[in-house]
Amino acid sequence: MFVDEAVIVCCAGRGGKGCHSFDRSRPRRLRPNGGDGGDGGSIIIEARANIQTLLDFQLNRYFTAENGGNGSSNHKTGFSGKDTWLGVPPGTEIYDHKTGELLKDLVDIGARLPVCKGGLAGRGNHRDQDATPGEPGEEKEILLKLKLIADIGIVGFPNAGKSTFISRVSNAKSKIAAYPFTTKNPVLGVVKFEDGQAKVLADIPGIIEGAHAGKGMGLEFLKHIERTRVLLHIIDFAGVDGRDPLSDYHALNEELRRYSEKLLEKEQVLAANKMDVPEARAALEAFKKKVKREIFPISAVTGEGVEALLNRLRRVAG
Repeated sequence: MFVDEAVIVCCAGRGGKGCHSFDRSRPRRLRPNGGDGGDGGSIIIEARANIQTLLDFQLNRYFTAENGGNGSSNHKTGFSGKDTWLGVPPGTEIYDHKTGELLKDLVDIGARLPVCKGGLAGRGNHRDQDATPGEPGEEKEILLKLKLIADIGIVGFPNAGKSTFISRVSNAKSKIAAYPFTTKNPVLGVVKFEDGQAKVLADIPGIIEGAHAGKGMGLEFLKHIERTRVLLHIIDFAGVDGRDPLSDYHALNEELRRYSEKLLEKEQVLAANKMDVPEARAALEAFKKKVKREIFPISAVTGEGVEALLNRLRRVAG
């Protein structure tokens, strides 16, 4: 199951108590010898390569770190509490759930953030001062938001052929069927070129009109194209569901604009799909009269035109 948001509660460890103790080997001259406590463990979130979803955080929402050990006599210091490390997918944004503040965006593998700092240790009385208790560790409610990181985001209305395309050109296996919203979750695939380059593609679930306002799967998945370098807009030119290619082209760009103007600033490559259907050829000629831009006629089913499209994507994706 793909999960891209989760709210968790994190509580760092408490600092250990300082010890109140005296060296009684010389009764006439007691010397304080209480040791310090140990610091409490912290909670640290790290982006890791082998994680693709936040599902684990829906199954377990509460995380604690180890308390520090108490100090003891003869100047013995308590042990430091162990840190708790939480792994998340690269591209995870970390927010303070109560304030809404973005604490850090973990874009790169290995990026990390201590979200809750362990409590400081209490001091022992060996400094000729009263022993002190350890301080409590920080506690926070954290919101995790995942935005996929991909070179190319594939967008289009339901049944446009996005899943068929990504299954053909990459190692991803996306469910394919002749009804809307077959793809329930974003799917990542990697396409490898002859020169050794590799690009990550993200198959974004079908967008519908009103998606920018949360209609359908709208806001759940539009965020996943924010990080992509290039948008591949796949349009169904066969009109299998009675759709009009020109209307779809304008409607999808309007949904992108209403969600974020920045999406329209991205390089967009346009693919006219389903050229294996005779009606698609006529629709393409009519479309070209209205839209004066480069168009790649393809058939994701037969592979027609796919190589030329991939070469274009390789160039614009950097």
